Amino acid sequence: MYDITIGVSARHIHLAPEHIETLFGAGYELKPLKPLSQPGQFAAEETVAVVGPKGRFDKVRILGPARGKTQLEISRTDAFALGVDAPVRLSGSIEGTPGIRIVGPSGEVEVEKGVIVAARHIHLHPDDAARMGVKDGQVVSVRTEGERGVTFANVVCRVNEQFALDMHIDTDEANAAGIKNGDKGTILVE
Repeated sequence: MYDITIGVSARHIHLAPEHIETLFGAGYELKPLKPLSQPGQFAAEETVAVVGPKGRFDKVRILGPARGKTQLEISRTDAFALGVDAPVRLSGSIEGTPGIRIVGPSGEVEVEKGVIVAARHIHLHPDDAARMGVKDGQVVSVRTEGERGVTFANVVCRVNEQFALDMHIDTDEANAAGIKNGDKGTILVE
């Protein structure tokens, strides 16, 4: 059993370079607002609006740096409000997902795919994975304590040299379990 810090991932968007330019102007570069738990990742000062068939969210935070593919990560509750059937997926797995309209100060983009509910996951550096005896793609459980303690099943381990040890869940999961950013959990490895 190993302790881990839990991060609550609010709705956010990752943008491809060409979409940053369409939304903010030619040659535009995102401005870091604050660093995130993963090395080199940041919440940008910039936000966009996302528009679905039934609803709209303004001020959706962009996470940087730019990515190879544009991807909107939302909760199941957000998906209902937007009117999209977003599947639970690992980040980057966007084939067969719904699209969305993205509105920025200099333009808008209609993406054909890229809306997901992020699967709960743990980022691990290879040293952490070796210490815990887990491999990339392995599924574990994580137990939390407290008034609404729960055990999260189907937590995917993501191992990479660039990662720092951290678990991510979405706002629906955090609200249901009474978890806030920085709370602790215990990884249960069978």
